Amino acid sequence: MAHYVEVIGTIWLPAVTAATRYPVYEHDLENMRLEDRTIDREAIEEWLTTHSGDFQCIDDFAAWIDGIEYPWAHEDSEVTFSDCFYGSEE
Repeated sequence: MAHYVEVIGTIWLPAVTAATRYPVYEHDLENMRLEDRTIDREAIEEWLTTHSGDFQCIDDFAAWIDGIEYPWAHEDSEVTFSDCFYGSEE
């Protein structure tokens, strides 16, 4: 089962909106797990603070972990991710 987090935010230089997909490995899952062994959106966000050094700030993220989808917090973020990650047709 693949685990990953998709991120949009502002990178350092040049300071523009960008997107990436971080793979999540087994040791990452263990670092995300709460005391009750679950993972929630806040735990993923906390993990991102130490694993997203290419970004000066994260605007939004979506994740697929342990068969659970954690959707984008803002409805337009998926389009922004797609435009940045795959490029636009313009």
